[in-house]
Amino acid sequence: MEYTTLGDTGTRVSRLCFGTWRFGKESDGTVETDREEARQLLDACWDHGINFIDTANVYGDPNGTSERWIGKWLEDRDDVAREDLVVASKVYFPFDGRGEPGPNDSGLGRKHIRAQIEGTLERLGTDYLDLYYIHRWDDDTPIRETMRTLTELVREGKVHYLGASSMVAWKLTKALWTSDVEGLERFDVTQPMFNAADTDDVSDYLEVCADQNLAVCPYSPLAGGFLTGKYERDEDGAVVAPDGSRGTLSDLFEDRYTSETAWEVLEAVESVADEVDATPAQVSLRWLMEQDRFTCVPIVGARTPDQLSENVGAVELELTEAQFEQIDDARGVDDDGYR
Repeated sequence: MEYTTLGDTGTRVSRLCFGTWRFGKESDGTVETDREEARQLLDACWDHGINFIDTANVYGDPNGTSERWIGKWLEDRDDVAREDLVVASKVYFPFDGRGEPGPNDSGLGRKHIRAQIEGTLERLGTDYLDLYYIHRWDDDTPIRETMRTLTELVREGKVHYLGASSMVAWKLTKALWTSDVEGLERFDVTQPMFNAADTDDVSDYLEVCADQNLAVCPYSPLAGGFLTGKYERDEDGAVVAPDGSRGTLSDLFEDRYTSETAWEVLEAVESVADEVDATPAQVSLRWLMEQDRFTCVPIVGARTPDQLSENVGAVELELTEAQFEQIDDARGVDDDGYR
């Protein structure tokens, strides 16, 4: 495993982060990753040298399941010290771990953040989080209140670093400006959806990350599985999805991941994969790791230890400049864009 410094912090993390959003998640009445599978995946992460684990208070059914399972795994592994892991969680969405959410059981107000950090720490069985993300932007709470509350958590030792998940560039900039002007802790890490097949314009957002030396930990780095190469098109151009894949579980899959440009990117990725004797997933992950304007640590959500092993293979992969450009050309990115 390779390790890299997380943005402008002093903490080093594995080149891949393991995402646990599937832990305890129910889809069509079945659990995507049950407790035993979660344990096996966390064991595999440790065996591969992955020290960066991503979760959220609302992951799992009921809320908090993912955090509890991670905490139990860490408790049971006598050979794994808490200090050996970099653990990230999140706050924002309604939390129903104690029944129907109340009026202050969501958002980024002081009351909700204060309540949720205590629950998260208890479920994880730890005294602190390495990284605490705001899961979304809260239009109903002044960003000054949010950043002041998060700063208190850092100064109390309950959180080491702050992160921001999905939001537009100007809101991220506003938060950073508020922190600078008010003398508050600022975001060091971001978590946008970003992958080679993504056709949404995130260039402004990534420009902020590059300028402010923020680490980027993209979710859905394989475009919901699209960049693994397991999807095809029939003669009429309709997506053919394998049974049990994301494409069969979500009506949003085609709109989100399968634009014409995405198919062209997949073709380029598969061509490069053939050249370097790798899988399309490995090439896609390496493309993200090699972003040269900011630290980029993809969050992988493997379903099985074998899938995780395949993902880890991207760490040792070497791509030439021409191969990177081949993928960029398919994306329609010019010299000023992001590869």
